[in-house]
Amino acid sequence: MKDFLLPESRQFLSAAELIEMGYSYYYINKMVSQGLLVKINKSIYENMMFKGEISDFSYLSAIMPNAVVCLMSAAHFYNLTTYLPDAVDIAIENNMKITTLPEWPEYRVYYFSKERYENGIITANDGAVDFRIYDIEKTVVDILGYRKKMGIEITKEILHSYLGRKGRNLNKLHRYAKKLGVEPILRTYLEVLI
Repeated sequence: MKDFLLPESRQFLSAAELIEMGYSYYYINKMVSQGLLVKINKSIYENMMFKGEISDFSYLSAIMPNAVVCLMSAAHFYNLTTYLPDAVDIAIENNMKITTLPEWPEYRVYYFSKERYENGIITANDGAVDFRIYDIEKTVVDILGYRKKMGIEITKEILHSYLGRKGRNLNKLHRYAKKLGVEPILRTYLEVLI
């Protein structure tokens, strides 16, 4: 019987990587039945021998590489709100599909237009993993665009927190607002808050 030696430093492994390590599909299925691997989708397995830090964003690069952390999850990441989201908000473009979502953490998927989806994507790290997220100005503008769904008080809190930050970029904020059609709303909020 072959010993199963999985790298403790890798949370996710593809079927191709497991085969390259010398495991046949028979042994991969045996590791799944023994609980050493959990099949996430057709080609990705979660390594239950992983000893690193687990992040809410871990699954993004492994099984949802096109997803971008957005809205309340991004606002929380940037410390713009005291609200703790009950799910990870992610954006994908309207024509994209996500076939598999993990049971935990819960993900809330938003389908953005091409222009809203493509603008402002950066890579961040939460101490455990790199992931795609919208920059802080794009996050604020998206919250303004979704203010009815997010709530007026939370929207005001986020904009107020952003305005109080050092290094804020109001020109960039206005450019995003104009590009995404929320410039009049931004102007109204700024008049109230300033």
